[in-house]
Amino acid sequence: MSRIGKRPVELPSGVEAKVSGQTIEVKGPKGTRSFHATDDVTLTVEDGAVTVTPRGKSKRARQQWGMSRSQVENLVTGVTTGFRKELEINGVGYRAQMQGNTLKLSLGYSHDVNFEVPEGVTVTAPKQTEVVVEGIDQQVVGQVAANIRAWRAPEPYKGKGIKYKDEYIFRKEGKKK
Repeated sequence: MSRIGKRPVELPSGVEAKVSGQTIEVKGPKGTRSFHATDDVTLTVEDGAVTVTPRGKSKRARQQWGMSRSQVENLVTGVTTGFRKELEINGVGYRAQMQGNTLKLSLGYSHDVNFEVPEGVTVTAPKQTEVVVEGIDQQVVGQVAANIRAWRAPEPYKGKGIKYKDEYIFRKEGKKK
């Protein structure tokens, strides 16, 4: 039995869910998202909650049960509160600023890095050393944040680079004579 799959996903007020076949579409104050489930599970909407049940006892059906329920919960969370990743920039002269739909990063290279922000994601730079990525799709928000971080990942000696706000950088001691 899946502990995650057993629990129904509650729909808060202002959120609607429609199931047609294996596709569920969730509408909320921030937008509309949909998810296509595999044939191993059944999606139903009743009494203001979405329930996911497996269509058999096979291993694959049990795997898809918990995963599909988590995906539906992410849809509901995305259209109500959205997802957010915060990045910090550490290093002398390292900075970020928004110019239209482009994030301009100065990261110690001989040139500035221009990062084009994709559709469905909002990137802001409240300070020169902070970048905030927000959106309704958890996968896209995480991927955009990872792509920004990849331009200068934090190094273990001085901690310079772009890191997630809650990330811990394991520090190393330098060479000794």
